[in-house]
Amino acid sequence: MSEYVRWVSFKKRRITQGRTMTWRSPLALLRDAVLSQKAREKELRSLVSNLPFEGLGKSKQPNRFFKPNAIKTNKYTPLFFIPMNLYEQFHRLANVYFVGLAILNFIPVVNAFQPEVALIPICVIMFLTALKDGWEDFRRYQSDKKLNNMPCLIYSRTAKHYIERRWKDVRVGDFVKVVCNETVPADLLLLHTSDPNNVCHIETSNLDGETNLKQRNALPGLCTSNDVFEPESFNCTVVCEKPNNNLNHFKCFVEKPDKEKTGAGIESLLLRGCTVRNTEHAIGFVVYAGHETKSMLNNNGPRYKRSKLERRLNVDVFFCVLLLFIMCLIGSLGHYLWLKNLSDVPSFLVSDSKGHLDSPSLSSFYMFFTMIILLQIGQIFFILTDVDLYDEETDSQVQCRSLNITEDLGQIEYIFSDKTGTLTENKMVFRRCSIMGKDYPHKENANRLALLEETESEENVIFSQSTLSSQASRYDEDSSPVDTHRHGSRHRSKMAVNRQSSMAFSSPLVGSSTSQEEL
Repeated sequence: MSEYVRWVSFKKRRITQGRTMTWRSPLALLRDAVLSQKAREKELRSLVSNLPFEGLGKSKQPNRFFKPNAIKTNKYTPLFFIPMNLYEQFHRLANVYFVGLAILNFIPVVNAFQPEVALIPICVIMFLTALKDGWEDFRRYQSDKKLNNMPCLIYSRTAKHYIERRWKDVRVGDFVKVVCNETVPADLLLLHTSDPNNVCHIETSNLDGETNLKQRNALPGLCTSNDVFEPESFNCTVVCEKPNNNLNHFKCFVEKPDKEKTGAGIESLLLRGCTVRNTEHAIGFVVYAGHETKSMLNNNGPRYKRSKLERRLNVDVFFCVLLLFIMCLIGSLGHYLWLKNLSDVPSFLVSDSKGHLDSPSLSSFYMFFTMIILLQIGQIFFILTDVDLYDEETDSQVQCRSLNITEDLGQIEYIFSDKTGTLTENKMVFRRCSIMGKDYPHKENANRLALLEETESEENVIFSQSTLSSQASRYDEDSSPVDTHRHGSRHRSKMAVNRQSSMAFSSPLVGSSTSQEEL
């Protein structure tokens, strides 16, 4: 009970201290940001234990310049979701193109139809895409929240034992205890294990996919005489290298108060995401936390994934826009020359309220943007008036019921047609039968098949003369049933070889006869 009361008082004191240190001046925050950046850019880091400074404010923590253990993989925030998502969606040139068309329709001098008609489809598409992106990012946020709130054991100097905290509460310089079958919350320098040989086995399948266990060795000479590690007695300085994404490389040394140094490498490092196996517990010193761990440095973070089809579509849209620009430029130049050479003003040219007509150059400039809208559906007119697509029997032409028919037609590259029985003549031809061991051949059908085989030989289906001679001898009327059966078996084997070496399609008569023979 006394231990529980001491723990409750420790929690209250920590909460009170946290409230008193909540507000900090902007200058202090700016100074800490500059010092943190300098400390993280150093090639070597000197880390000490956080236990002597437990309960003090953040400004007095020796390892305060290094990142905490909380991670964040989602890329959107509620405040900047709309601008960031629009920026990502406008990487698709097709969206830029259709938004540009919608904007042009809002200009009175160049619009071709109602502006709202062109604006509704692109708005619906971008809205649905934004919902999809927002849902995916929210799922990443939930995954981060679940991971940051996973429990772990951190040593407390006030409580005198390991207490259960959350992963996001882990700081560089803490002592973390990981029991068997638990995941390592941060990159730990292994100091002690329950194994008599100070060995720890870990599984790195979450990092490299390997399920075989790897062995890690604790640093020697850090335990007391009774082979017990006391975190409060750890007064050494851990000097390690700058964080990097190399999972198989790590260099550091532990400097004791008497200036004695003990080197350590990757064989003494427990990486974040690994699982402790076949070891009751392991105690480690946090050297890297959060986004500075090796596993997170290998994570490139969330990105807007684009398929090969989308990248190819961007190139196609670019060339389509370039072609459209050339066509509109030619059309506007023609319009300018036409207006320039007019002797009388046509009646269909509409003037403004004062009866003033635009100059030919300004009118051709407006015509350029008008043709951008009109040529979007210009190809449909050619499809409707195509003579090759006209049916004289029904006196009807092709009907364009979708404005994206040109895009659909452009996607057709191959046409696959299935060969069904309606395209061929299925004829059952009697060749032979065997009743009570006696063979009954059909001589007329045999002659027909012989002629058919000669025709197929001209179509790259090769039949040797020995096969034809064996076939002729097989249907001899004076041959015995046993000889006929032997010759028939030899002929079937040769036919099977010839079918394998022939083309994909064979004669329907031979195919039907062969299936009849097999039956």
